[in-house]
Amino acid sequence: QVQLVESGGGSVQAGGSLRLSCAVSGYTYNNNYRMAWFRQAPGKEREGVAAISNVGGTTYADSVKGRFTISRDNPKKTTYLQMDSLGPEDTAMYYCAAAPWLGYLKLSPSGYNYWGQGTQVTVSS
Repeated sequence: QVQLVESGGGSVQAGGSLRLSCAVSGYTYNNNYRMAWFRQAPGKEREGVAAISNVGGTTYADSVKGRFTISRDNPKKTTYLQMDSLGPEDTAMYYCAAAPWLGYLKLSPSGYNYWGQGTQVTVSS
């Protein structure tokens, strides 16, 4: 059974940084999977933040380009989201997600099969 466990959320002031981690277990596709981070604020739809391919190719939402960096450590089966220059608009529950690698990246929730339980990020002004 595939499990994704996020950690690293918390409360920071505007301008601060956080690094989220997502540990994957039970996946049987070696490293042939794509990973992504999504977020959902109260009353809003879940939105894609960043995604990374099995070999490190990345894509980002326009709202986080230049501020967030997604990376992965395949031997550790862990994906990271480094978030810098945080603002109140980044406040949300952050989820990591995984799916078999099919040759392309996407930031749509429908493209992912497995989800973590989420970690809360709160940015105060």
